[in-house]
Amino acid sequence: MAYVMRGLHWDDFEPGREFHSAARTVTEADVVAFAGVSGDFNPLHTDQTFAEKTAAGQRIAHGMLSMAVATGLASQLGIFEGTTVALVSQSIQYRGMVKFGDTIRIVMKVKERREWRKPTAGTVVFDVPILNQRGEPVVTSEWTLLMARKPQA
Repeated sequence: MAYVMRGLHWDDFEPGREFHSAARTVTEADVVAFAGVSGDFNPLHTDQTFAEKTAAGQRIAHGMLSMAVATGLASQLGIFEGTTVALVSQSIQYRGMVKFGDTIRIVMKVKERREWRKPTAGTVVFDVPILNQRGEPVVTSEWTLLMARKPQA
């Protein structure tokens, strides 16, 4: 038997519906790897002596690392598997710091869904906060995805 994709279609995303991800702890190894991949070696992330003198008092994770982890957590939900046509946009507001050892998760809430110019897909807009282990939003974001519609029989 062939593998069946788990993704939901545009038609399945009713406004107000929520999807809760698993949680993931952000480690020093994650930050070091992200600095290497991105080329962002800002001392706030990579130099403990420097970071101790900042408002954070310690090194913190890159904001974009938090977003990258969030997209991975969303992917693990399976709701986009095989049915995403495109990521259209993401707007991001950083609200707090993610420190080494913080555990983050997301709650994706369907904000709205819109028809598209072709009947085979439509856009879905999600509010996606990244929450730390205390349930505090460290990032708020809005994601717009173009999703396939259910095939017509």
